[in-house]
Amino acid sequence: MSVVIDTHTHAISPDKQRYPLAPVGGHQSEWSAKRPVSFEGLLASLDEAGIERAVVVQASTVYGNDNSYVVEAVRSHPDRFAGVFSIDVLASDALTQMQRWLDAGLSGLRLFTTGSTMPGQAGWLDDERSFPVWDYAQRHNVSICLQMTAQGIPALLNMLAHFPRIRVLLDHLARPDLADGPPYDAAAPLFSLASQQAVYLKLTNRTIAEASRGASTPGAFFARVLDAFGAHRIAWGSNFPAAEGSLSQLLADARESLSILPAEARDAIFGGTACTVYPVLAG
Repeated sequence: MSVVIDTHTHAISPDKQRYPLAPVGGHQSEWSAKRPVSFEGLLASLDEAGIERAVVVQASTVYGNDNSYVVEAVRSHPDRFAGVFSIDVLASDALTQMQRWLDAGLSGLRLFTTGSTMPGQAGWLDDERSFPVWDYAQRHNVSICLQMTAQGIPALLNMLAHFPRIRVLLDHLARPDLADGPPYDAAAPLFSLASQQAVYLKLTNRTIAEASRGASTPGAFFARVLDAFGAHRIAWGSNFPAAEGSLSQLLADARESLSILPAEARDAIFGGTACTVYPVLAG
């Protein structure tokens, strides 16, 4: 069995004094209130599931842009965790903040655009005020993870025209509508990105559920995605504990849904691609 890497986990501290709640938009996510998991609990879940390494992604709907708990997780277990931070890319000190979290040991940046719990984010993805951050990320090989829907794709294409060597990872495959089934006309915006070599896809259990709706089946959809993007541009992430269920079960569900794919493709999706997106994981 090849190495398994989970590219999308979250960790919530039980210590609200040391790590106070400060959710972006002022609204804490329901999952983080109902089923929070500390990084120690996350580590135990990784061990139980047989997952070697995980990316701890900043829970912006809990801590906003204070990435301190992700830093503690990575510093406590650098052999198991890599960290992804969030900042306000439009702020005047955005580059300073980016450098701060990279210097603290984190490895990637995540931006919320469309499709999150916070409203009014569709318009700023290609705002020129964010260009210095994207330029820095391109020059220093820092991947940018985007939480977005198809609504944000035109702005993303504009950014890729300015920063063609950037590496972008789309959470939940940018949440395509798959219920119409093959040939997936409603997901045309997603497939329009296949020619953009800078675009990588984060395949989560949310995507697996969507691929099972209506006339769609996981077998049909994931074969189509694999053909369009290639396994070397697709990485699995559980979204644990935002996604309900144990990490072991989330991994088992993902493996079952992708079982129709060739073994070498599954090896890339469940581990290999993650090391391309976040090179620190290769260590």
